[in-house]
Amino acid sequence: MRDKVNYKGSNKGDFLKEEKLIRAAIHSIPGIGGVRLRALIEAFGSARSFWYRLKQENRSENEKWLRKIREHQKNCDLKVLEEWFQVNNIQIIIPEEEGYPHLLRHCVDAPPLLYYKGHLQTNVEALAIVGSRRSTPYGRSAAEFLAKDLAQEDIIVVSGLARGIDSAAHRGALKGNGITWAVMGCGLLHMYPPENKSLAEEILDKKGAIWSEFYPTTPPTPQLFPVRNRLISGMSRGVVVVEAALRSGALITVDFALEQGREVFAIPGPIFSEQSKGTHHLLRQGAKLVENYHDIASEIPTWTMRKQQGKNAQEDISDNEKTGKKGFTTAPEGKEEHQKILELLNYVPIHIDQIIQNTGLSPEEIPLYLLELQLAGKI
Repeated sequence: MRDKVNYKGSNKGDFLKEEKLIRAAIHSIPGIGGVRLRALIEAFGSARSFWYRLKQENRSENEKWLRKIREHQKNCDLKVLEEWFQVNNIQIIIPEEEGYPHLLRHCVDAPPLLYYKGHLQTNVEALAIVGSRRSTPYGRSAAEFLAKDLAQEDIIVVSGLARGIDSAAHRGALKGNGITWAVMGCGLLHMYPPENKSLAEEILDKKGAIWSEFYPTTPPTPQLFPVRNRLISGMSRGVVVVEAALRSGALITVDFALEQGREVFAIPGPIFSEQSKGTHHLLRQGAKLVENYHDIASEIPTWTMRKQQGKNAQEDISDNEKTGKKGFTTAPEGKEEHQKILELLNYVPIHIDQIIQNTGLSPEEIPLYLLELQLAGKI
């Protein structure tokens, strides 16, 4: 969808602003959901193109939903709609914009617009923690512990703000001084469950965000919660199930995660607990057993690389502070040639002839030693 939007003939910023409002205007019409809106955008290149083309045509519409949109246009003032969103402190973001959750953007059914409150984060890693609303003290403790552990590693914790495991996951992330995202199964003008209002406020105060794909006035209904679960998994690199009965809604999130190519993890529980039956079933089916951040990171290559890069950078800083040198540090053990080369290197480029002259190494040897240093993470 991102590549199909046509900005021709208009300023990109103004175009996107109007495009978002038109998508929201169409989305507000009962019976016009994300699937139909996405189809319109793909057919016309943008919601804006469709909107103005429909306004200009005088022919009667055979399709009921097209008649609905035309009727809505007569009373729709985009400026008034913009002010309504501002008054309610609700933002709109579309896949064509920076800040739209980058993993979700690549899902085939990515919503053509999202509504959110709070703060956008770009180029971040996120992991979902889900589980039963009827959680046990053990489950809540495990969810909170894991979320705190993830938050302290700068991983955004994604969950659904529901009772039980979801709430524990959000609280754990906040205790770890991290960022957490809540994905709602209703519009943002509603708070469900109501008792989580203060938790939602704390999420926003700590630079988190509350998301919904439903128009802000949409009330919470049972059928919406399974739908929103695909956003929880879609925003995340993987999903951890902490507690779940065999028929738990958390397992719906796992189904979406598998369809989206996400990793699936589970925390084991007491064998006598009904809330462990679902997680143990997942483990038998091949879900990864995890207890902490490191267990998860070992299964996600990008996290392992990210951690190693940070470790290497920290080692460089630490060693340089000790030696008073800028640049590179000690060589891999066992090769004096490596150390000779490293002593010549700093942040100023050096020609290979200078390395030959100062180390006494041959032109054939130096590329090999440089490669070994690079593989060791030293240069």
